[in-house]
Amino acid sequence: MRKLAAFAFSFAAAVFLTIYGGLDALLLPLGGALVVITLILALLLRKKCHARTRVLLIFSGLAAGFLWTAVYITVFFRPAQELDDCTVRLTAAVADWPQEGIYGGYTVLVKAEMESGVKVSAILYTDDQGGGLRPGDRIRTIAHCTLGDRTFAGEKITYYTAKGIFLRGTAYGRLEVERPEMVMPQYWAAWASKALKQGIDATFPENVAGFARALVTGNRDNLTDEFTTSLERAGLSHTVAVSGMHLAFLASMLTALLGRGKRSTALLTILWVVLFCGIAGNTPSVLRAAVMILMLQLAPLLDRERDGPTSLALALLFLLWLNPFSAAHIGLQLSFAAVAGILLVSDRIQDWLLKKFRMDGRPKHWWVRLLRAGPRFAVSTLSATLGASMLTIPLVALHFNMVSLIAPVSNLLTLWAVGFLFIGGLAAGTLAVFLPGAAAVLAVPFIGLARYLQWVIEWVARPALAALPLESVYYRAWLVLACILLLAFVREKGRRPVWVPLTAGMAALAVAVLFTRTSFYLGDMSVTVLDVGQGQSVLVRTGRFLTLADCGGDSRDDPGDVAANYLQSLGISSIDLLVVSHYHADHANGIPQLLNRVGVGKIALPDVEEGDLLREEILSIAEERRIPVQFIREDTRFESSERCFVSVFAPMSEEGSTNELGLTVLACAGNADVLITGDMEWEGEQRLVEKAALPDVEVLVAGHHGSDTSTTPELLAAARPDLALISVGLNNKYGHPGVDTLYKLDEAGAKIYRTDLYGTIEVQLSG
Repeated sequence: MRKLAAFAFSFAAAVFLTIYGGLDALLLPLGGALVVITLILALLLRKKCHARTRVLLIFSGLAAGFLWTAVYITVFFRPAQELDDCTVRLTAAVADWPQEGIYGGYTVLVKAEMESGVKVSAILYTDDQGGGLRPGDRIRTIAHCTLGDRTFAGEKITYYTAKGIFLRGTAYGRLEVERPEMVMPQYWAAWASKALKQGIDATFPENVAGFARALVTGNRDNLTDEFTTSLERAGLSHTVAVSGMHLAFLASMLTALLGRGKRSTALLTILWVVLFCGIAGNTPSVLRAAVMILMLQLAPLLDRERDGPTSLALALLFLLWLNPFSAAHIGLQLSFAAVAGILLVSDRIQDWLLKKFRMDGRPKHWWVRLLRAGPRFAVSTLSATLGASMLTIPLVALHFNMVSLIAPVSNLLTLWAVGFLFIGGLAAGTLAVFLPGAAAVLAVPFIGLARYLQWVIEWVARPALAALPLESVYYRAWLVLACILLLAFVREKGRRPVWVPLTAGMAALAVAVLFTRTSFYLGDMSVTVLDVGQGQSVLVRTGRFLTLADCGGDSRDDPGDVAANYLQSLGISSIDLLVVSHYHADHANGIPQLLNRVGVGKIALPDVEEGDLLREEILSIAEERRIPVQFIREDTRFESSERCFVSVFAPMSEEGSTNELGLTVLACAGNADVLITGDMEWEGEQRLVEKAALPDVEVLVAGHHGSDTSTTPELLAAARPDLALISVGLNNKYGHPGVDTLYKLDEAGAKIYRTDLYGTIEVQLSG
């Protein structure tokens, strides 16, 4: 069966080269050339041998990959491309249940019918008419279509195309709905999925139902942002993304109930796995696991040997055949990398550890086997985690710029409970559809298990260095070294003392943390403008005193997580002062999450807009966490030493727009000064210049994200900044920063740095 693996991996290689190499225009020439080369090699290499077969399979796999991708693009992607930026009468079949949109209305996955007869997956945005749709409905509407390979702002993305969704449409006017008398079989899984989710919600208490539903079905809609962040930091996101682990639990349960080695067991396992894939949404990770399990079940039925690499290769071929664009799906990459790492090294690590602790033999007495069950499970879990991490860590670092250091510990503490909760949640949710009372009784022990998991996840994610953001060059260097050490350890022959790479890795990490922290504290002052998208969050250090001015934005991660990650990567778990300039979301929507993760000595707020929801939320969390709050009604100075202080200026007027009612921060350390004006506009800047004796500042954080309504010539003449830092989102809809502002800053002699171009900006100053 390894011959199939050679062909499948070659097919996959061609698809990945196409997606990441931009070879769309060369697919047919490349595929044709490889077909010719394969035929020539078949004639030249007439002697039959394994090498000849493998070479021919590799070249034919590459040819098939290029040619199939060309066919797929022509048949499925080109028709969608023709509708880009067009308003058409759209006919489609509803493929899944509608989801309520963030800003109202509904989004629904549909299969849109093209003129060519091909059905293309699309996301349709509707008003309240879409709330009553259900899978299997046939709809007609007027829709404006855009291609799914970019955001509405025009930024290139792979989020939708990697899922096989090539169109997005916004419906206008009346939505015509035609409902069939009976649900077709292809929609049964969607109906079953909804019934299972409702059963779990009805059976488990509200504070654990969201987690149980996510773990059983992969649906994260009811998980809070705070808990999702804890999962990521703990390295346990895979527990709520249905994957091979979940299907392995399901297959093991069926085997235990029906008996091992029976054809009936294999057949029923196949049927259950196929159904559960639909319930879990047919994500790449669950499809990969399903194909591998199906291969393992079919192998004995067809009198073939079971082979992990072949199953993995065929699963990859199957997914890329269904949609070559899924090569860019992060979940697919991580899923296959994890399994590949486990197949490559986990068994070796496990055998070494079992031999090291003298648990490799089978004891004669049952009580000895029982005593060893726990340690053997720990060894197995640790081996699988290390094996999966060897290939997934570089991908996680590349895509998410973070590595979970606590993952081995968190997996040891939780995986056993995850398995039981998955089976229990699945059983209780299914039973609730038919016997709600019995399901409630069945769920009782699993409710406690869910609460244990939630507690552990939040506990292990709390330490500052539970996860390591890779902003620092020292952390990136450590990651490369750690991967080399792990690879050298698992590949080394002979005696391999584990303490050598482990000690070297821990020592290198300590040095990386030390160098990163030391570099942050160089000089009398530092200012860091964090990349929070269209928003602002500025960390200022005056001596050892830490001030965070604002924490809001529209970044992919919560702005509070962005700030907390930066601080905790330095080994810092608290700040001295949090200043909120005003209560707009782009300056304050990350504060609740920040307060959940980082200690704050004092919060400074403007005493305006009483009753504002964001203001009330900040005050509520501050009271809960006993954080002192000071309303700034007059100019206030916060000192860390005689030469280092932070001045917070009260709002420049008692009335006006929210932007004009904000706080201004002036941080000084010796002769080094930083000025942060929030979203203050022309009138406020005039009053600031008249009221405050501004020094010549080294750093100006440009007001209102570089808007033309701020950064007036009068302010620039008074402050005379050397550097101008602009916190702004890439391709934002406001047109920030304004051309006039950039011109004024250039005329004033200030060097300009922008977060949309450079990411997080760090400046160190000496007084």
